[in-house]
Amino acid sequence: MTPPRRRLAVAAATLTLAALTTACGALGNAVDCNTAANDASKIMTDWSSEVTKNATDTKAIGTASKTAADKTKDLAGKYDGEVAAALNELASGFESLEGGDLTSVSEFTGKMNGFSTKITAACT
Repeated sequence: MTPPRRRLAVAAATLTLAALTTACGALGNAVDCNTAANDASKIMTDWSSEVTKNATDTKAIGTASKTAADKTKDLAGKYDGEVAAALNELASGFESLEGGDLTSVSEFTGKMNGFSTKITAACT
């Protein structure tokens, strides 16, 4: 191969490698975001189940809310940027319910879909 052709081949190989690396990185981020959204959804579902099961027990609701807040904070610690911010906001919502106030639980339940949307939007 002549030197100009060799340089072109090396440049083409470098660009191909860079494109593949970028694509794999983007794919990895998409998988991570999918995992974050799924994990957050599971935490919210578990919390909802506990609250429904113990609808009049303010202590049980407070315990379920604390558990959900702790799990969500742990999950947020695995991410950064907008995903972590959305997860931390969800954790704060759970923390606000640790007193077991039934009115607040009802309001928060209505906002849970918005948290899911924020987490998903942070991934795009």
